[in-house]
Amino acid sequence: MKILIAGGGTGGHLFPAVAIAQEFKMKDNSGRILFVGTEKGIESRVVPREGFEIRFISAEGIKGRGILKKVKSVCKLPIGIMQSIKILKDYKPDIVIGVGGYASGPIGIASVLLGYPLVIQEQNLFPGVTNKILGRFADLVFTSFKETEKFFNKEKVHLTGNPIRKGIAESESEDKEFELKFHAKVSNLKPLKFTLLIFGGSQGAHSINKAMVDGLEYLAKFKDSIFIIHQTGITDLEFVKKSYEKMGFESEVVPFINNMADSYKKADLIICRAGATTISEITACGKAAVLIPFPFAANNHQEMNARVLKENGAAEMIIEKDLNGEMLANKILFLMQSRTRLLEMERESKKMGKPDAAKEIVEYCYKLIKEGVKGSRGQMISLEPTNPRTL
Repeated sequence: MKILIAGGGTGGHLFPAVAIAQEFKMKDNSGRILFVGTEKGIESRVVPREGFEIRFISAEGIKGRGILKKVKSVCKLPIGIMQSIKILKDYKPDIVIGVGGYASGPIGIASVLLGYPLVIQEQNLFPGVTNKILGRFADLVFTSFKETEKFFNKEKVHLTGNPIRKGIAESESEDKEFELKFHAKVSNLKPLKFTLLIFGGSQGAHSINKAMVDGLEYLAKFKDSIFIIHQTGITDLEFVKKSYEKMGFESEVVPFINNMADSYKKADLIICRAGATTISEITACGKAAVLIPFPFAANNHQEMNARVLKENGAAEMIIEKDLNGEMLANKILFLMQSRTRLLEMERESKKMGKPDAAKEIVEYCYKLIKEGVKGSRGQMISLEPTNPRTL
């Protein structure tokens, strides 16, 4: 079995792709998986570290760029398509999976031209430009939200949820609840510290970093009871690290967290953006969160994501324009001192999680390869996974 996965650029596109690749390996360790991305994208660093092969093509984004950069991006498209055709002819995959991002477009177009089975996976409520176009030709479309169906031919769409990486879903709320009760009963054990996990996107988030630093003075009285894990990005690393040291907070400050599964397991409360992949991971883990949506996300999808969790009692939300140190500190203190509320949020979060998304996607892909039917270039198909879940 040969699988080709194309796309990336950001963690939001790449990490679901890694989850799908891991699931293919679980099902058939002898199979071969090839990623295709760009040298500037996060995939150039993460994919080799995850143990997968990767090749690069020329591709850049178009949406939200100036006219000159748009022209440059369009001019690169034919080059990217030709590079993609060569990769496909050399590799001869059984199926091509597009996950959005710059590289997904040229590979998707090339796979259609050469007649390779194509499926796409959309993380967000509103599809990106690349997936909207490729969705017209794809054989199957996997979505994370029911509302996304309207953007595609509904006969092709399967609501699977957004895939999450191996190990992340093992962070169980029930384990944390037991741990809290156990420590409450055994007085001679060292008190547990309330652990905060803070991160923006893969590059960090300056506004969140600054608000957390500004909020330290309001948390100072409780510093001996708090432990902070903070992914800052490269730019703010020293600024944040020195601020914690100056205020006497125990912390682990890094530019990028490689083992997110371990960090999720340790966290009592997560402070983060509200991208689709982040939402999928924290709900699969059943974690409580204070969500701070990125205000410039396409179609304001991050705020919409955050509101869904807030309305279901799984998270608190702070809009970027309202974000400041005092407000963030007050949210932390409230949840730190109200463990009952925190556990309620964890339970509601867990209810919303779909930890088997990658498994379902792989099952659909196997059926597509086995049955050899094509939704866009042949008869319409309606496949069911081997072990269907209630969606």
